[in-house]
Amino acid sequence: MQRNTERQLRVIDAPFVALGPSGVAVRDRLKGLAPEDEKVLRLVGEHLGALASRDLAARCRDGLEHSTVTWAARKQGLTASSSSRWAGSITKATHDQWALSRRGQLAQIQNLESGVRTLTHRLSQAIGEKGTKRAPGGYRSRSEWFHKTRRLTVLEHRLDTARSDREAGVVHVVRGGRRLLNTRHNLEAARLTETEWRERWEAERWFLQADGESGKRFGNETIRIAPDGEVSIKLPAPLAGLANAGHGRYVLAAKIGFKHRGAEWADRIEVNRAVAYRIHYDAPRGRWYLTASWQRPVIQTIPLDTARAKGLIGVDTNADHFAAYRLDFHGNPVGEPHRFSYDLSGTANHRDAQIRHAITRVLHWAKRVGVAAIAIEDLDFTAETTREKHGRRKRFRQLISGIPTGRLKARLVSMAAEIGLSIVAVDPAYTSQWGGQHWQNPLVTPRRTMSRHDAAGIAIGRRALGHPIRRRTAPPHDDQSDRRGHRTVQADRGTRGREGTRPPVTERAHDARPRAGTTGTRETSRISKTVRDIRSDQGRVQDSPLLT
Repeated sequence: MQRNTERQLRVIDAPFVALGPSGVAVRDRLKGLAPEDEKVLRLVGEHLGALASRDLAARCRDGLEHSTVTWAARKQGLTASSSSRWAGSITKATHDQWALSRRGQLAQIQNLESGVRTLTHRLSQAIGEKGTKRAPGGYRSRSEWFHKTRRLTVLEHRLDTARSDREAGVVHVVRGGRRLLNTRHNLEAARLTETEWRERWEAERWFLQADGESGKRFGNETIRIAPDGEVSIKLPAPLAGLANAGHGRYVLAAKIGFKHRGAEWADRIEVNRAVAYRIHYDAPRGRWYLTASWQRPVIQTIPLDTARAKGLIGVDTNADHFAAYRLDFHGNPVGEPHRFSYDLSGTANHRDAQIRHAITRVLHWAKRVGVAAIAIEDLDFTAETTREKHGRRKRFRQLISGIPTGRLKARLVSMAAEIGLSIVAVDPAYTSQWGGQHWQNPLVTPRRTMSRHDAAGIAIGRRALGHPIRRRTAPPHDDQSDRRGHRTVQADRGTRGREGTRPPVTERAHDARPRAGTTGTRETSRISKTVRDIRSDQGRVQDSPLLT
């Protein structure tokens, strides 16, 4: 019995138009603060930060026993030390942080389960046994096998602990960030003094944010910004003696003026629509910032057929660049491949700026060529970066971990919506493999070099347009010659003449004269073959009798 060795391909999900952004956030610097202003902001941040820490601890103790009754009791206890609005903002932030920790806990459990499954499978294989494309083989040596048994024990212990914590409703949260907390033990490596670290730690644990309220004056009663940029804060009850305005409010000397989306922000506060504000201190730079955010109705996405009408741009996401190619409505590549490079080394702010700049260049090019949509892969590498998944390929793990898939998709969708472009997300399965197989070599010319990433951009765009990735349907194989002609799939099923033969690439080469210095071997062989065929046919035909 012959064994079936063909690889089983997974089902390809249909492309879809990504939903537009549902929120807006803008930030501006608080310039010109007086020393008294900074003192008041520090006191308010420290006081509310201590209340937020105690409230988060109480929420973690409640665990799965949380209810509206316990929520109301916590809020009532905070109101006496601040105000009802400050208490509402603190409890809401606490619930958001607890829910985020629960989602991270579930992701950790899934990651550990994947690692345990991989280790168990590989340990069950014989040492040195080769793996397949669908399943890994055994380990290389007895020593490696022994070390992996110890790692399996460690992962199983972590998995049991995480599962028990989730069943009990226990989460592990650090206000201020666990990374900054661990930096305390590595000040020399972080190039920080204890005083500098302490300043950053305290600034991250301050609480100076207030939720907006529709119908209230300028959309927020706690942190209020007037149309002329005046910023005032409702002080908590224990600090009401520091007020320099009526009703226990403190007015800052600095003025705010949002240069980005300032008109949209002004339109909201003029009609008293809700706007949330957050005041943040950047300790390394010594600067104060204010962030305004608000919700807006989700932008209605256009139908997929409308997004495809003018063609689109297929974008392949890589660790250091975007590989983009423009395609027309029928899936044909137009023009030359484009590459938009970025550098993801350095600080988080530098990486974010690099991604934002690359996306801006892609969007400007898309508007310039006149397409209505950009196609990207619906990537998710959260389960593909484990040590057990890729073994010793540490550099490859770092490579795929460095691709900012989640942040990139969110930024691309929000930035594209502002200039009237849609984002079509496609299944990433086999795009690089099939793109390189069907599009890389045919598009190479003396003046054009095609990389595998450029070909993947074409594959992504064709999948978004609803076409197969391969260039054309292969005709039936009668023999080595293509006597049936090429059948194209570049046009839709209703297009007339779609089954017609495709003109050869060198259709004018037969009429051209041989170039100087060439022997014309191809043309001579063609003529010789024609003469042989004629002679052969004449030899099989009986001569006609002579007429006398």
